Amino acid sequence: MEGYRFYNLSEQSMDFNTVFLRIYEFMREDPLHAYRLSIGTDSQTHHDSTRFITAIHLHRIGKGAWGCLRNQTVHRKMESLREKIHLETYFSQEIAYLFTPEHLGLLMELLQPYKEAKFSMEIHLDIGNYGLTKEFILDMTNRVKAMGLVAKIKPDAYAAFSYANRYTK
Repeated sequence: MEGYRFYNLSEQSMDFNTVFLRIYEFMREDPLHAYRLSIGTDSQTHHDSTRFITAIHLHRIGKGAWGCLRNQTVHRKMESLREKIHLETYFSQEIAYLFTPEHLGLLMELLQPYKEAKFSMEIHLDIGNYGLTKEFILDMTNRVKAMGLVAKIKPDAYAAFSYANRYTK
């Protein structure tokens, strides 16, 4: 977990332990809500490289959100859409695996006393039923489901196609 660096508008270099602490603190501030933890990756091909941004987005449904990003660059221009979609999914899965059962247990303990509180975790894929990415839906969603997580595609995959996309340019 040491090699993973995240940032947002408030903090420029967070390790995963700091990210988890921020998520825990955000939920502890108001544990009486439903929370959705979404992880999604988008990419943009540039002249001689491809930039991948993975977003971690915690939505306090109806009452705000906290998020952070991870930037990775592959130092070659990726022209294969299949390769880009596979890597986007892999990078999202890689971050999702950082949330160990112990981490998730701590979040559940925090919410457990409140019957109104709910928690879900999703991976948002930058693919959809329209356009060139539709052929990847079954393969990519099955990879996420095999992890025991919910897979969301466009238009419900906002962590990938909206939040992460904003920072790939």
